[in-house]
Amino acid sequence: MLAHRFSGNAIRLADLPTQLAKYDVVVSSTASSLPIIGLGMVERAIKARKHKPIFMLDLAVPRDIEAEVARLNDVFLYTVDDLAAVVQTGTENRQAAVAQAEAIIETRVRAFMHWVDTRSVVPLIQDLHEAGEAMRMAELERAKKLLAKGESIDDVLDALSKGITAKFLHGPQQALNHAQGDERARLATLLPQLFRTRR
Repeated sequence: MLAHRFSGNAIRLADLPTQLAKYDVVVSSTASSLPIIGLGMVERAIKARKHKPIFMLDLAVPRDIEAEVARLNDVFLYTVDDLAAVVQTGTENRQAAVAQAEAIIETRVRAFMHWVDTRSVVPLIQDLHEAGEAMRMAELERAKKLLAKGESIDDVLDALSKGITAKFLHGPQQALNHAQGDERARLATLLPQLFRTRR
């Protein structure tokens, strides 16, 4: 009935020795307590096939195909034990992939949290840019007025650079002068880092 359902052919077990050579793939899964496919039977099948390979899969426990069959050159025999090894390898590979995925996720999370932290100082950075731009514009307007009065370009550029530098350093200098104790020590450590100076 099963063979008819799938357009297959059913044969008697007694006919297996003469029929085995016809098949490229043999899957065996019976409840037999003894092997039903022996070494001699497979050797004769290989000879009849003129050494064309056969793939054999033995899913039975205990085995349906004698273990010695695996030693034949033109037979590729796999058993439940081989499948278990494949499953184990697959499990180990999946576990390794999970560990790798976790490491990637952890790296990405750290990068994201760092980005979030940097976003918190964006308003401060914008304020610093605006304050710096205001200083620059004030000194630029002063320089333009000096040029309009006929001052030499070298003197105006010198005054411009000194003016910008003085305004830029005014805040840190005031903070350092008015700080005391631990606060002054912290500023003394921090300011060289901010201005990339050597002490």
